[in-house]
Amino acid sequence: MDQSTDDDVMDSFHETDQEADDALAPSPATHQTPDNMMYNIPVLHDEKCTEDNNDSFVTGFTTKIEFQMQPTSVLSTSLEQDLGVKSPGTLNKAHGEYKDNVKPVEERSNPKPDDNANIVAHVCSGFNDSSHNNTGAETVSISDNNELTVGSLVQTDKGDKQKLCAEQLIERLHLEGKLRTVDFLKPIVQSQSQEFCGEEQLASVFLQKLMMMDYRAKYLQIKENNEQHTQQRNNDSSEDDADAFDNIFGETAKPSDETNKLNVVHLMDVQMAVFHCADSFLKQLIVTKLSQCQYALPLLVPNPFTQQIEFPLWTFRQINKSWKTIDETGKISSKFLPVYKTETPMVAFFRFGPASLSKSQLMNSLINEKHNTFFHRNCPGSSRTRVLMDGVVEIAWYCPSGEKTDRFNHCVAFCNLHGDAGAHEKQLGVLTEMASVNVAILPQLYKNEKSMTKIQTFYKDSTPLICLLTDKDLPLTEMRKGKYKIGLKGRNQSVVFEEIRRAIKNGLLSTESCSFFKLEDVSKNNDFRVDEVNDDDCRKGKEAAQQMINLLKDKDLTEIKESFLPCQGNLWHQWCQKNKELHRPTSGELHKGSNIEKNKSLKKSEMQKIRELQQRSVLSQFMKIFIQKLNSPLGNEEAYFLKWLGILLDNYTTESLSALLREYDEKWSTVLNLKKKHDKSLQMTAAQVELEKVSEKLQAATFGLEHILREIGQVYESCSSVKKNKKDLMLNFSSLPSLAAEMMISGFPLELMDGDAAHVPLIWVTAVLDALIQKLGDQRVYVLSVLGIQSSGKSTMLNTMFGLQFAVSAGRCTRGAFMQLVRVSEEMKAQLKFDYILVVDTEGLRALELAGRSTRNHDNEMATFVVGLGNMTLINIFGENTDEMQDILQIVLQAFMRMKKIKLNPSCMFVHQNVSDVTAGEKNMEGRRGLQEKLDEVANLAAAEEDCDKEFFSDVIAFDVQKDVKYFAQLWEGSPPMAPPNPDYSRNIQELKDTILSKASESNGITLSQFRMRIIDLWNALLNENFVFSFKNTLEIAVYRKLETKYSDWTWSLRSAMIGIEDKFYNRIANGNIMVQENDLLADMRMIKEQVEKSIMSYFEEDKDKEILCQWRGRFETRIKDLHDDLVKATKRKLDEAIEQKKAREQLDQRRTEYENKLFSRSKELALSLRNKGTDEHMLKEEFDKMWSKWVTEMTKDTPPLADINFWEDVTRILSENHELTLVDERLKQKVYKLIDRRSDYCDYMILKKHLVHSDEMASSAEATESFKKSKSGMFSWFSQNVMSGIEYFRWTQKQQEYMGLNAELHYSIRNLTHKIIQETEMIMKKSPVRTRGYNESFVQEITDCVKKSVQKHQSESQKYKLKREFTIDLSLHVCEIARQTFTELHKEFREANDPRLYLNNQKAQYWNIFKNYYKGATTTTILCEFICSKLEPSILQAVYNTTAKDLATQMRSDIKALRENRPNLEKHILRSLAEKEDFEQYIEYIHNPREHFKQFIKNEVKSFFTKQNKMILNIFKGNLKQKEQTVNNAMKAATGEVKSKSGDGSMWFRCFTTALTDELKLTENSCGDLREIKDLDFLEKYLGDSLKEKMTNLQNSFKSINDMKLEKCRKKPDEILIEHFCQCCWVQCPFCKAICTNTMEDHPGDHRVSFHRNIGLNGWFYRETTNLAIDICMTAVSSDRSFYPNSSDDTVPWKEYRREGPEYANWSITPNHSELPYWKWFVCRFQKDLDTYYSKTFQGYGEIPDEWKRYTKKEALESLDKYM
Repeated sequence: MDQSTDDDVMDSFHETDQEADDALAPSPATHQTPDNMMYNIPVLHDEKCTEDNNDSFVTGFTTKIEFQMQPTSVLSTSLEQDLGVKSPGTLNKAHGEYKDNVKPVEERSNPKPDDNANIVAHVCSGFNDSSHNNTGAETVSISDNNELTVGSLVQTDKGDKQKLCAEQLIERLHLEGKLRTVDFLKPIVQSQSQEFCGEEQLASVFLQKLMMMDYRAKYLQIKENNEQHTQQRNNDSSEDDADAFDNIFGETAKPSDETNKLNVVHLMDVQMAVFHCADSFLKQLIVTKLSQCQYALPLLVPNPFTQQIEFPLWTFRQINKSWKTIDETGKISSKFLPVYKTETPMVAFFRFGPASLSKSQLMNSLINEKHNTFFHRNCPGSSRTRVLMDGVVEIAWYCPSGEKTDRFNHCVAFCNLHGDAGAHEKQLGVLTEMASVNVAILPQLYKNEKSMTKIQTFYKDSTPLICLLTDKDLPLTEMRKGKYKIGLKGRNQSVVFEEIRRAIKNGLLSTESCSFFKLEDVSKNNDFRVDEVNDDDCRKGKEAAQQMINLLKDKDLTEIKESFLPCQGNLWHQWCQKNKELHRPTSGELHKGSNIEKNKSLKKSEMQKIRELQQRSVLSQFMKIFIQKLNSPLGNEEAYFLKWLGILLDNYTTESLSALLREYDEKWSTVLNLKKKHDKSLQMTAAQVELEKVSEKLQAATFGLEHILREIGQVYESCSSVKKNKKDLMLNFSSLPSLAAEMMISGFPLELMDGDAAHVPLIWVTAVLDALIQKLGDQRVYVLSVLGIQSSGKSTMLNTMFGLQFAVSAGRCTRGAFMQLVRVSEEMKAQLKFDYILVVDTEGLRALELAGRSTRNHDNEMATFVVGLGNMTLINIFGENTDEMQDILQIVLQAFMRMKKIKLNPSCMFVHQNVSDVTAGEKNMEGRRGLQEKLDEVANLAAAEEDCDKEFFSDVIAFDVQKDVKYFAQLWEGSPPMAPPNPDYSRNIQELKDTILSKASESNGITLSQFRMRIIDLWNALLNENFVFSFKNTLEIAVYRKLETKYSDWTWSLRSAMIGIEDKFYNRIANGNIMVQENDLLADMRMIKEQVEKSIMSYFEEDKDKEILCQWRGRFETRIKDLHDDLVKATKRKLDEAIEQKKAREQLDQRRTEYENKLFSRSKELALSLRNKGTDEHMLKEEFDKMWSKWVTEMTKDTPPLADINFWEDVTRILSENHELTLVDERLKQKVYKLIDRRSDYCDYMILKKHLVHSDEMASSAEATESFKKSKSGMFSWFSQNVMSGIEYFRWTQKQQEYMGLNAELHYSIRNLTHKIIQETEMIMKKSPVRTRGYNESFVQEITDCVKKSVQKHQSESQKYKLKREFTIDLSLHVCEIARQTFTELHKEFREANDPRLYLNNQKAQYWNIFKNYYKGATTTTILCEFICSKLEPSILQAVYNTTAKDLATQMRSDIKALRENRPNLEKHILRSLAEKEDFEQYIEYIHNPREHFKQFIKNEVKSFFTKQNKMILNIFKGNLKQKEQTVNNAMKAATGEVKSKSGDGSMWFRCFTTALTDELKLTENSCGDLREIKDLDFLEKYLGDSLKEKMTNLQNSFKSINDMKLEKCRKKPDEILIEHFCQCCWVQCPFCKAICTNTMEDHPGDHRVSFHRNIGLNGWFYRETTNLAIDICMTAVSSDRSFYPNSSDDTVPWKEYRREGPEYANWSITPNHSELPYWKWFVCRFQKDLDTYYSKTFQGYGEIPDEWKRYTKKEALESLDKYM
């Protein structure tokens, strides 16, 4: 409309009856023709109506048409008007409808104006076809088939009609079912930036946009079909024939489908439909968001389903308003209040009858002409019809800003009654009753009308009344005091608006003494249904919350937390301080004494006492009620309770907080002013002290739900630490985390870091996450964290993006860090690989902290913590000035650099908020280039801080300046408090959200359990000074441990498979196959190798931790391949040796065959010669023995006998070649050599080199002693000189003075040398060919030479001492002692295999049987069968032993807990066993010679298994025996079948038989006599089978217990197989405490590491110049500022830099950790005296054992193994 013409200024918009608030139909008139009706057709703009928020309209009514109202006419109700109802009147010929407001009056009828209020048509406008498009009080509808004639009436109940219309609307909008808040807070697929959407999406998109504070939610428009419904006249005539008048002013026919088209849904109907369908929490959220968008809020709402009028007081509870007022003196005062508490004047707007003016638009001009606070007819999204707005009262507040431009000087409420006020008497009554000023919009009324009666009442009332007359052109006129009239017709809008404003101001001035409007007062009206009263859950929730608030009454706000929440106050803060001191001892702490562990123990003891005080503190009634309510969830009552508590707490604290903030502001301004003057006087100091006091008050006064939850957390932590429930706590403390987890699931944030204490309550947070995992499962989450300076809009951004509840108001900023869960919608899960987004909001960096606690260090901690937690971090920057961001950027960059060092790779995005010109920011490449340069500059600064090489920002983190920088418009569109949110801000938020989700779709996120571990790791590392040095990735370690267990399984599969393959090839070689190729082994291993590779692939690709595992995949695949190749090569080497042995014995085997053939024939001959002589058995035996001796002598006459060895003679002789014989004999007799590998010290074996005897160490010692004598504080001075410069640990022996300075490392190096030489000589023993060639003294020579050379090499490298001869002799004797047992056994085996005399004597019994059988007349076949059986029996038995050994090893790995997993698990069980036995000697062996102890432990476990599992082992053995018997029987049958088919003899049969068993048994086919004479093969098979069965049965019966089993016959015994599997790993020990590296791979890449180190005194370390064993633990020492002397050097090395002392130290990763294994503390206390004796030193003085250690019981020590290992 052209604003310049006067005629249409006020009168151009005549509203139809359809309008809900002020859009009325034309006034009554005579019947109009179609010609004059053309002006009444709605004007459509681009196929859309631009209409009032609640008012449909018809434009184009001219001011010339006069309306007359007859007394008998019936006014159409506002309901009818709202529904687009047309009253019957003039019949529109085109559509068969009446188009005016007047009903024809029948004779004898005199209806009252509202008689027909209940008569409506049965079809609702806008929801059926066009024939039912308009309804009225009485509607005439002419259908196409003329079933209804003119004047036909259908009557229905108005309420049913309204309900039907509402139901149809809800169906169209797909809103069936209750809507919940959670349904609209999930990230959804489609972007919500569109302005058009389908009808079915209207509600969803409206809500999503509203959640994001986009006020354009009300401007949504429905998508049109692509086909344009433009009508073009189809005329064949030429352009010249066209008639302009006809085309312009003639009627245009509607498109064919227009008749059947449904009316467009009105956006206010969408709002109200969603409102009616929402649960109360979503209603509250909707209204809160509407308020944030500066929209009017529903105050009174007629329910279309129940016809009740509802007052949704609950929905106003979370809305706050702030404003500023100027008093007469010019002083500005601020107010911040929840709207339900505000008491303001209220101006009520309503209309009677039709009105030409848009009431809503008029009200907007009074409140904020730049924003459509009240939706009106000209807004996009308005349409002809609407269903749900009739009778609705909306409210909005005008809040002044304290400027001269304010429209009103005070906060004023404006209420807008939609529809004809005459039809809504209840709403009108309460409004006019509570209003300070009434504003009525009136058409021409007549004196007797009901409406006029109402106006008359208002006119007489004392409340000011302003009448706006639509048909008059009067200026502002005061009719009497407080009663004004203003004409609207044809007048300038600006003038009219100003007059109305002036009238309202005058009216307000005249009513200042009257009571103000207060929201809660509306609920006193009995005509309305109040949601808070009628909802039982809401009411009960409020009652419980109020009960808690009542407890706070009359309490000083600054003392409430101390009184009601005692656990989180000073006690918690003290605990946090102690904990930080525990991890970061100050220099003052270090000077208290040398005993770090004692200091630490003292700290822990103090911390435990604080926990006890927390636990004993009284649980206030306030907390009892809270916990009780949380623990008894009853539907929505719990949720209401929490909401109410938050509301009431805010209400309770707001006023006091506002006052304190004002006071703080004043004090801060004073300090700033003094600073500007560079004032350093007492006044400045006093001002700062006062500021600090106010700051502390402000902190104490801050009180919200987060503090109550914090208290619950501290109750839990204290009870958990004390392991005792709190008195008065009605439930077990262990269920508290579950309550908090439920709150998190419900959408409440959980405090992650306590901002007041700057500490993470780790016990509580991890417990809540555990409870969360229990309830939801270990869901995957994507962690999104945000960093930024204070008040830069971080929380607002997150709340807007995800509809969260991070605190952004009530005078509080976020303190610490909070996390909140956002569930991912089902449709989004198709794109994302996680179930939730976990959002972490933080306090501002570089904040002006309330208690003056802000430090750069705290900012660094916060940044490092949240960056480490997040998969993505949003870096929020206020404005574009990069200089302003330098500090924060450096902090953030240091955090990212730390992440890079610890292999965490979060991504980041920059968000520039409050950028004035977003478009310019996005297009301005210069700005981006500037940012890039600034980032690179800051990266260099940060690199310097972190001791890194200079780096570009993109080196630190993958960052694209084009994509990863977002520019945000300023939040408000104009100046607050009346400014709505900037729609561009919402659009920017949506774009950012889309980008985040796009990046997130490429991530798998992390599981909740991983997130839990990450929190622990990050916080523990942050507690230490050096984060990177201290960080220990628990999750990564846990995943790696699991991988090692799998690796152990994979290697076992390969090893056990190779054992079976070895057995097969050994059999082949024994059977004469002396050719084994490597390819043969590879072929046999192929299947198991493929299985293992498949298992590896499956594990790395399918395990839930595959993202972490992938970094090790290549390494482990290579290790498995290498192990496979090594096994093949080692087996090939062993088989080659076996082949060589076989070849070497060929001559012997040949001779054996000759012997056996001779013995067979001679036994046969002897038996036959004696058969007929009737000799008795005794005589036969004598005869056989005599002949046997003769035969053996004859056969071996050319072979000298093999002698036994005299081992020690050889050793003595060989050693005496280099040493005196007497010395060697003496050392041998003393037997000291036996314990050389377990000595506590080696002083007896070393001589200090001369330059050490009078070293500087002694001098410094003397000086120190002198200083000690002279100093006033002698102990401290002496300690500082001797220890503080670096703790030096030495072993002390009661020897000569010169040995007092010996460093423990010297003893360690000698012990190391000893173990190394023992291992080397063991390798020589393994390789020595005693088994094949017999013993030779040269083997001893080789071993002693190895010892001599190794000792000489060590001597050449040692600078401090030299080793005595006794050491070389004792060590040689020690290794020879080990060799003696091995060589004796092997030589025995060699003799048995190679000495013909022994061999023949072993065969004697077999030939005695042959002799007897022949003597008794047995046939050759039976005798040969028996002979074959006698050969088969030992072969079968040997094969069974070999198979059983492997099977038992596999069974033991499954059944013995210690052997189930990997080496670390085995170590845990070893430690458990040691503790249970309490044998100090075994402990010492474990500490100093762990490999041997492990071997012995495995042997003992195997032995124990044999004792306990007698029956099972026998079953396995007998089962294998049965299997081998079956294998032999199968071979017999196969041989018989094959030989019979070839008509062969017994000799061929035997060849076939042995060939079939080549892989199974050791057999020689040429040692069974002459089988050619056997022809009956069936008899042979049967007899042999029967004989075998008999022998196998006897064998089975002979094994009655495992004592009958001779496991030494196994090629590899079970314990040997297991030792080989478990002990081929890393055995490197910590150079300080001797803990063993836990890596399961020998020569593994990367550092050596162990989960828990020990007390270094266990390795004999002690303090310099004392007899005090060291009490320190490596993990504590490396975080201290002390030093040690490595390798007896005079140069100290700080513990923190231990790696710089060569590979022995550098290859160890020792991270600071204060959660040591209690096990070793218990051990030190339990064996203190034994350790004192063993090391000839004591745990006293600086090494005094802390009292805390002494409290550990053995039970706790054992439990700690399960917990920590």
